[in-house]
Amino acid sequence: MAMSGTQHRESNSSGGSSIDKHLDSGKYVRYTAEQVEALERVYMECPKPSSLRRQQLIRDCPILSNIEPKQIKVWFQNRRCREKQRKEASRLHTVNRKLSAMNKLLMEENNRLQKQVSLLVCENGYMRQQLRIPSARAADASCDSAVTTPQHYMRDANTPAGFLSIAEETLTEFLSKATGTAVDWVQMPGMKPGPESVGIFAISQGCIGVAARACGLVSLEPTKVAEILKDRLSWFRECRSLEVFTTVPAGNGGTIELVYTQTYAPTTLAPARDFWTLRYTTTLENGSLVVCERSLSGSGAGPDAAAAAQFVRAEVLSSGYLIRPCEGGGSIIHIVDHLNLQPWSVPEVLQPLYESSKVVAQKMTIAALRYIRQIAQETSGEVVYGLGRQPAVLRTFSQRLSRGFNHAVNGFNDDGWSVVNCDGAEDIIISVNSTKNLSGTSNLATPLTSLGGILCAKASMLLQNVPPAALIRFLREHRSEWADFNIDAYSAASLKSGSYTYPGTRPTSFTGNQIIMPLGHTIEHEEMLEVVRLEGHSLAQEDAFVSRDIHLLQICSGIDENSVGPCSELIFAPIDEMFPDDAPLVPSGFRIIPLDSKPGDKKDATTGNRTLDLTSGLEVGLATSHAAGDASSCYTNRSVLTIAFQFPFDSSLQDNVAGMALQYVRSVISSVQRVAMAISPSGIDPAVSAKLSPGSPEALTLAQWICQSYSYHLGTELLRSDTLVGDLVLKHFWHHQDAILCCSLKSQPMFIFANQAGLDMMETTLVALQDITLDKIFDESGRKALFSDFAKIMQQGFAYLPGGICMSTMGRHVSYEQAIAWKVLAEQDNNVHCLAFSFINWTFV
Repeated sequence: MAMSGTQHRESNSSGGSSIDKHLDSGKYVRYTAEQVEALERVYMECPKPSSLRRQQLIRDCPILSNIEPKQIKVWFQNRRCREKQRKEASRLHTVNRKLSAMNKLLMEENNRLQKQVSLLVCENGYMRQQLRIPSARAADASCDSAVTTPQHYMRDANTPAGFLSIAEETLTEFLSKATGTAVDWVQMPGMKPGPESVGIFAISQGCIGVAARACGLVSLEPTKVAEILKDRLSWFRECRSLEVFTTVPAGNGGTIELVYTQTYAPTTLAPARDFWTLRYTTTLENGSLVVCERSLSGSGAGPDAAAAAQFVRAEVLSSGYLIRPCEGGGSIIHIVDHLNLQPWSVPEVLQPLYESSKVVAQKMTIAALRYIRQIAQETSGEVVYGLGRQPAVLRTFSQRLSRGFNHAVNGFNDDGWSVVNCDGAEDIIISVNSTKNLSGTSNLATPLTSLGGILCAKASMLLQNVPPAALIRFLREHRSEWADFNIDAYSAASLKSGSYTYPGTRPTSFTGNQIIMPLGHTIEHEEMLEVVRLEGHSLAQEDAFVSRDIHLLQICSGIDENSVGPCSELIFAPIDEMFPDDAPLVPSGFRIIPLDSKPGDKKDATTGNRTLDLTSGLEVGLATSHAAGDASSCYTNRSVLTIAFQFPFDSSLQDNVAGMALQYVRSVISSVQRVAMAISPSGIDPAVSAKLSPGSPEALTLAQWICQSYSYHLGTELLRSDTLVGDLVLKHFWHHQDAILCCSLKSQPMFIFANQAGLDMMETTLVALQDITLDKIFDESGRKALFSDFAKIMQQGFAYLPGGICMSTMGRHVSYEQAIAWKVLAEQDNNVHCLAFSFINWTFV
């Protein structure tokens, strides 16, 4: 006998109509086709079992009147079970298809690894043989392995035949990287393959340039995937422009294109990159679609030679996309990005960004695969967004915010930007765009067309031991700690009505409340799009009941410590409360890029210009728990913070707005310094009495020794007052206008302490200061003057050194009118503890 709840359909012998029967209390209940149809209609209209509407529909249907309510209830239960079973079967079928495709990818990867192991075994045997034959060793030393160092030939091509020859060579090289062993691939840390993962990711090891590879399954057809990937502007956030100059038919159904691409620089410290490439699109014999690309020789200056002069020409080694149709629909994608980003052209502190295959994977390879999966989910209706907006509209908002921020950070001349001021003391760059040629706007009818222009204040700085995710998270959640509500109100009002009322003339109070309304997020929540409402009210009595709320459109990314994104960002722009699709956007915000440290790198070496060190502004004090041998740990967690704020202005108020912008960004930097100090896990303690390092006197005690020794040797007060006691001594010493530094008296004198001006002059931190030797900061004449007066210092106790030039840790020259050196005596035993130097009237040159 069938179990209760089992059901099936069969033909009715009397009329041939369908019946539905199930077992209820040991009895089969038979339904006619008309009754089944009526029950289906009721179920489809009201699937919820407790719905009053369902009961009403049953009562209003005469054909169901002769069926007991209990029997109808059982039928609905069975119907709901059938639906759940169908959904589960469909889900299992989808998972099974994904697992089959993933298994195919893993088998291919396993075959490739087996080939790679075989090659490595052969190479190992060859090397052993060469070691046994010393005479052959020199002859073979210059031979490079074709596997680990693939040769890349750059040559000119001026004919279709030459183009086709390069295209076929590029195709062969690309396929050998995508599915072969031309590059030694290793699994990218933290990216494990699986049915729910985006794909399989690998990075290069020991090859020319930097390379990354990805394999994944998406539910889009190959032609659609190729169309998306070729439109690099849509998914690669750093892509500024992509222009196809020439299209040549390949004769085999494919096309050859000459492409000029410009990319943004992620910070203000390095020039942007451009590429001049040949792109080949073709279909293989097995039906796979291939888009491969590589650089061409020659300058390929692009549409404007003057504009191209702002870029460093980088190189694309054979790269591209292999897209294979998948059984049951969808595509299997292989992506290879292989670049030479010319790291020599950037400051040393930023070179890890341009020498890291992991960074290329995060910015390009993973981003491409994630974007395709995002489009696939949006197409299938799996993604639900807020405020009733279409996914494409919200995605465009995110792209415009990111693009507008990059636009401000780079400030290209051909976009109308010009630098009007560079604050040498704080390295804040003020630039102006009077052409209204802004990437953040898309509608020429917007109020931006009536603006006098946009002014941008920007700066980049080095962070040490400050987690990027934690800092961005704090800036997002505690806006009132760093932002000025009146500045936000000014920007919002300028965009809304073309009004340029200077901040302060219509005072507004911020209530401290901010409401974050989510709009959407990417598939792995690595980026969020939000609307932020800042609640405010007017302080003027006549406007007391007028709402002064401000709305910001905001993207936030990288706030999860486990995120594999390339950076952490908080970018926002004022927007009208009606939230129109074509709203003008003038973005501002923060970007923090982690720097991969080099093993054994124990110097804070950088030759870049316009670089601030946030932690150089921290108050005196280091944690007592850090041993001197752990000082190098400050180099293992470095990152670069870029700040850019944009302000609309009228031409008659440019100077006023420039002054306001400079003052505001200074205030933001100061606030971020305090936040960085608070959240840094490095042990930096804001307490004034914290020790400098184990074995050193406390900061207060050392400041007292320095001041007392200065007075003893020179007969005058360093702090211009002898009545200061306790913490006031350290406070006045810390804020003294002259740069004061102390160094040990070892065989190789090392700096151990400095005041704020000293850290600013050296462009370093208290932690990093202790790795700097005395002789490194002086030029040749300065070292000679110091050595000639050293005996005088030790005998007399002090010496006046002539003015000269010294060098900061950032490689910048610092001039000073005069320097004073004196011995610092320990109060207890009157022994010499260290040497102190005071640099008077110093400035960067």
